[in-house]
Amino acid sequence: MNNKYLLGLDVGSSSVKASLVNVETGAIAATAFYPEHEAPIMAKKAGWAEQDPEMWWTNAKLSLKDCMNQTGAKGEDIIAIGISYQMHGLVCVDKNQNVLRPSIIWCDSRAVPYGDKAFKEIGNQVCLEHLLNSPSNFTASKLAWVKENEPDLFDKIDKIMLPGDYIAMKLSGEVKTTISGLSEGMMWDFKEKKPAKFLLDYFGFNEDILADIVPTFAIQGQVTSKAAEETGLKEGTPISYRAGDQPNNAVSLNVFNPGEIASTAGTSGVVYGVLGDVNYDSKSRVNTFAHANYTEDLNRLGVLLCINGTGILNAWIHRNVAPDLSYAAMNDVASEAPIGCDGVKIIPFGNGAERVLENKNVGCSIRGINFNKHNRSHIIRAAQEGIVFSFCYGIEVMEKMGMDIHKIHAGKANMFLSPLFRNTLASVSGATINLYETDGSVGAAKGAGMGAGIYKDHDEAFSSLKKLAVIEPDESNRDAYLNAYAEWKEELNKVITK
Repeated sequence: MNNKYLLGLDVGSSSVKASLVNVETGAIAATAFYPEHEAPIMAKKAGWAEQDPEMWWTNAKLSLKDCMNQTGAKGEDIIAIGISYQMHGLVCVDKNQNVLRPSIIWCDSRAVPYGDKAFKEIGNQVCLEHLLNSPSNFTASKLAWVKENEPDLFDKIDKIMLPGDYIAMKLSGEVKTTISGLSEGMMWDFKEKKPAKFLLDYFGFNEDILADIVPTFAIQGQVTSKAAEETGLKEGTPISYRAGDQPNNAVSLNVFNPGEIASTAGTSGVVYGVLGDVNYDSKSRVNTFAHANYTEDLNRLGVLLCINGTGILNAWIHRNVAPDLSYAAMNDVASEAPIGCDGVKIIPFGNGAERVLENKNVGCSIRGINFNKHNRSHIIRAAQEGIVFSFCYGIEVMEKMGMDIHKIHAGKANMFLSPLFRNTLASVSGATINLYETDGSVGAAKGAGMGAGIYKDHDEAFSSLKKLAVIEPDESNRDAYLNAYAEWKEELNKVITK
């Protein structure tokens, strides 16, 4: 008997990744991504960032073909499809589902003035109570830019969608979206539990421009004969899951319940926590969206903290302070310095304005160096501690929103490869860190298994999730860690109030 597989597609801005997961064992059977080098981002003006949605579709097909070649899988062997995607993008199509313009993607900042104006004119409190965020630079504000600057094109728009909705449309021929997707675009009203008509009216959008809503975990459409011919999939194969990359990363780490955290620490760092009550940060230092398992009857909110200067700081230290060392050797050298680095502190915000600091751009600074006693071990450790402390600074905002944080799930990659980083984060936050082997495309595949009813719940879907390590807080040294964090915060406050 042939093996049966679940297909996960992860549509990023640098590549599209596909994974086939064995239904019975939960094991990853094949993984591939295209292009092999980073996908192009068009920037006609400073602050702009656009991509051609057709490129995502082409790369999705290439990635899938590679996975099928690796396994020998035929179309009928793939029984459900899940999609993860880069959040906050805007795709516009006409009534024939033709793309009208390149997608304005997540890192495009042209819509900031539109969102800021809406926040002010509608009222901060109204926006926060209903949207849980400012309209800011999210999808609705990007559409407002199109309406004002490309009116003839705007008049041709039949539907708008997010990048993952576009891939689902190419597979199924149907334009659908989710509550979670609408929330990330600032088009879901959490108070009224329906699309945010007040914001649509403010911008002059007809509600018909929105895609029909389907549940995150459900049969959302089936592969058409045309898509089957293009991809090698079987006609009628269900698309049964879609979610933005951060909610999906949490799903891939089996993070569904209040108090659980999913974290990544690559170039930038993300802490994504699940909240059981509808709430928001009054200063918008973190963003709140509907989590993948949010429904009108179940409040599950994903609170997103993003730190810009994470792995990029560690890489800068590697290039400029320790070019002769591997990253693993850097970790060993860092451990030679004591907790708190004998007073050396690094404020790690050197990669642009930080939302957690209310969009201040305070830069990166190395503070407290004594030429007579400090060496590079202190600087390397201070960089890692500074990154951890910035995470914990944001986690405190989450805790004030009512989140009881006791468990952090992360993939064993990037900064989480460093024992010093992991131990410091566990000891300062007081949370247990569980490290796993997974990624977004695998999470999307297992999400598809849940949506298609192949798995009864997330515990069954992720029963094969491989736990690689458990890091508990170091109680014997916790006072030293907390003192170092308190001293770091004092330095940060000096920088902020300067």
